[in-house]
Amino acid sequence: MPPKKDIRPITLLKSRTADLVREVSEEGRAITITQHGEAKVVLMDVETYDRWRAAMALLKALAQGEADVVRGRTVKQAEAFRRARRAIERTARDG
Repeated sequence: MPPKKDIRPITLLKSRTADLVREVSEEGRAITITQHGEAKVVLMDVETYDRWRAAMALLKALAQGEADVVRGRTVKQAEAFRRARRAIERTARDG
């Protein structure tokens, strides 16, 4: 649960949107917006959101890799590098 100062009611978002946007962008902290006392959305700056998305993409790739290992879908390191080199060469050639 976020600190109490990072939780705001939706009425504050409606009446002081510019102030909340400025606070979030300057401090880099997310603010949880509540409606009828229940958390509904999170307001965060773009830089934080971009970092969050990149972290989620990395975690997804990691989970997929672990699932491949469990299912036995692996190749030797030398084969992986050979495939990567071929893909790079194709990309360079096809531009």
